[in-house]
Amino acid sequence: MNTFSAAEPGRPEPGQHACDTAGPWRSVTDNFTEFRIAYGIGPDMPLRSRGSFRPLALGVAALLAASALSGCATPPTDPAQRAEFDRINDPLEPMNRAIFDFNQAIDKNAIRPVAIAYRDTVPEFARDGLHNAFQNFGEPVVFLNKVLQGEPIAAIKTLLRFLANSTFGLGGFFDVATPRGVVHQQAGDFGATLYKWGIGDGPYLMLPLLGPSNPRDTVGFAVDTVSSPWGYIVDIPTEASVGMFVAKGIDVRSRTVDATDELERNSVDYYATLRSVFRQYRQAELDGGQAPSGGGDLYTDPAAAGAAGTKAGPAAAGDTGTNVPASQLPDIP
Repeated sequence: MNTFSAAEPGRPEPGQHACDTAGPWRSVTDNFTEFRIAYGIGPDMPLRSRGSFRPLALGVAALLAASALSGCATPPTDPAQRAEFDRINDPLEPMNRAIFDFNQAIDKNAIRPVAIAYRDTVPEFARDGLHNAFQNFGEPVVFLNKVLQGEPIAAIKTLLRFLANSTFGLGGFFDVATPRGVVHQQAGDFGATLYKWGIGDGPYLMLPLLGPSNPRDTVGFAVDTVSSPWGYIVDIPTEASVGMFVAKGIDVRSRTVDATDELERNSVDYYATLRSVFRQYRQAELDGGQAPSGGGDLYTDPAAAGAAGTKAGPAAAGDTGTNVPASQLPDIP
């Protein structure tokens, strides 16, 4: 069975952690001066009014930067424990877990029930059409990022896809481009652009309602939000923007319910499991779907690959090489 390793990429340098003044957090802010795994709300929202989500996105980035100054866990003094602390790279864990608990409460009591009702009552063709339309409205941002990433072929494919689906696909409701080989380009967000430019991800972050992230992708989310052209073309009421934001979230959540439920059932510590899965999923996306460095396929922990007959078990509370079955991973749109 293919497995997804709980060992994480994006580790800080030896002897550093993200709360150190010379750690990855500072490298992100100095060099720069966006499940989403379970919640799936991303920067491809089609409608943004001039007075709604742009200030919100920028506010989230500023709030998290301020929170980082007071939300750090105290690094352990024991060398072995400090090495593990640095490896996990989650110095904001107390704050992150509190936000995670908040997200889980909102999800279990509101988002998940609505998403299940939506999935069970709306016909599949209508749900697919709505999903296609959301993705199509995000293509201009993907195009811009592919240009900034120095990938002209991907940018041209994105432009052709947008034009085809917007016209022959009736505003993107029908995806006429994919069957003809013009597929949606991965890693088309500004967080991925910063990665291409050599900016590190920094420490793990759990965003309110938006789910797992990091400082680089949080900045990317804000930039993608303000760079989306739709709010500049049409003066959209704030109510419409909020409605589309919620609809996008419900659409993606409805597609991840079964996978995340299974992942949670098989986790001793769901927070730690989600942290590991998110980081590896994101790294694989940034690497264009290539296997993580160290050998093996995309879902195999290289450290465990040599153990014949090893089976995946439930995710452990820590991030120490435990494997998560690939079947449990959400298929993130």
